[in-house]
Amino acid sequence: GTMGLLAASGIAPAFAQTPKRGGKFTVALGHGSTTDSLDPETNVGSGFNSTFNFTLYNCLVETDAGGGWVPELAETVEPSADAKIWTLKLRKGVEFHDGRPLTAQDVMNSINIHRKEGSKSSMKPILEVISDLRADGDSIIIELVSANADLPFLLSSFTLPILPAKGDGVDWEAGVGTGPYKLTKFDPGVRSTFTRNPNYWKADRAFFDEVEILTVADQAARTNALVTGAVDAIDRTDLNTVDMLARAGNVEVIETNGGTHFTLPMNATVAPFDNLDVRLALKYAIDRQAIVDTILSGHGMVANDNPIAPTNRYFDASIPQRPYDPEKAKFHLGKAGMNDLKVDINIADAAFAGAVDTAVLYSEHAKAAGIAINVVREPNDGYWSNVWMKKPWTASYWGGQPTADQAFSQAFASTAAWNEGFWKNTRFDELLVAARGELDEAKRKEMYGEMQRLVTDEGSVIIPMFSNDTYAISTAIGHGALQTLWPLDTRRCCERWWRI
Repeated sequence: GTMGLLAASGIAPAFAQTPKRGGKFTVALGHGSTTDSLDPETNVGSGFNSTFNFTLYNCLVETDAGGGWVPELAETVEPSADAKIWTLKLRKGVEFHDGRPLTAQDVMNSINIHRKEGSKSSMKPILEVISDLRADGDSIIIELVSANADLPFLLSSFTLPILPAKGDGVDWEAGVGTGPYKLTKFDPGVRSTFTRNPNYWKADRAFFDEVEILTVADQAARTNALVTGAVDAIDRTDLNTVDMLARAGNVEVIETNGGTHFTLPMNATVAPFDNLDVRLALKYAIDRQAIVDTILSGHGMVANDNPIAPTNRYFDASIPQRPYDPEKAKFHLGKAGMNDLKVDINIADAAFAGAVDTAVLYSEHAKAAGIAINVVREPNDGYWSNVWMKKPWTASYWGGQPTADQAFSQAFASTAAWNEGFWKNTRFDELLVAARGELDEAKRKEMYGEMQRLVTDEGSVIIPMFSNDTYAISTAIGHGALQTLWPLDTRRCCERWWRI
């Protein structure tokens, strides 16, 4: 309804009041696993990690409701004229939860754990843009290998929280940050509880006395918990029951499109997916519109095997949308020297709500092209550590990224830890670096256009759809203008909302 549209445009709802302090806030997420850890180096980048990190920690920079960035633990963020050297002056008087003062060393160590030799962090390849990181009094100087106009967005990532230094690493076992809430209990895959940080440096944030983040993988259970008042907010609402939920009376449903997309990555180094014609056959064998209509109940739009959404300023609208075309799929199979194909897809709804049904529907579409897709159901728990990027063909989901550079760097650069299609393309890698430092907008758009074409035509990730992000909030909870990149106020709900 109009409420969702208002929220999506970054306008505060009419009933927003002055925030009140007190009470408890409980949010139930469709993410989280018993394998989750407090170690920022092993952060898996799920909706749980982002919600948790924005509750416990701060970053150097944060994103705002308008899609821009504002300094967070940095007080000022200044680029050199060529965007190669950035100076970040740190805020004074910020304390960690245990009373330690925030220092330049804490910031340097918090970034360097992701850069160090042998780091397991998904951020390691992304932070290779940094050639030198040093302190100058209470400022941090970041020198880059090549210009990057988007560096502040990178520093706002929940995967780069600032923790207290310990030796040349960070003290992560203590679960201590500078953020709005202090951790009282961490039970991975089940629940995390927090109390308000009484010394929080932001006067206009952290209104609840207590916060609880639950993992409730079952969609019906999550929805029921909200309707009965057992929890105050949920993400990943069931798209089939969204309208019913909106009529419940005690619930506000928010629907935005920040570029969230669902993927079916194939390992390009493993047969038969190492054959481009096989990949193209599979791309033509899926009826994308049927998937959007059935799995998303229309709450989304078809995608073209490319992560850049039509809402992104660098989206290339000139690339033709790939249709469902079983004959074209057969033609590509023939070019690959096959007249039929049998393949497994290993899948669980942990990847995204409706993932298993998506694969089943896809297997029906593919029959017309002589392709037999065997749907192998995997358990939800442990899916991210045992199946995704381990089995040759799986499923996953990605939130929208604030920049085209981040979408491509995280999932398609040949060195990326989360290059889930194991795809390597020299031209793509060259363009990625060139576009990052290109300050001429028209040239930059052209480069991102060519990269989208390469990923669409040659890549090994099937991206059938962009999903609207729908989440729901109890009407007992107040909030301001909502950030639209990801659900739950771009996962800052605990810090920003209040009990009415």
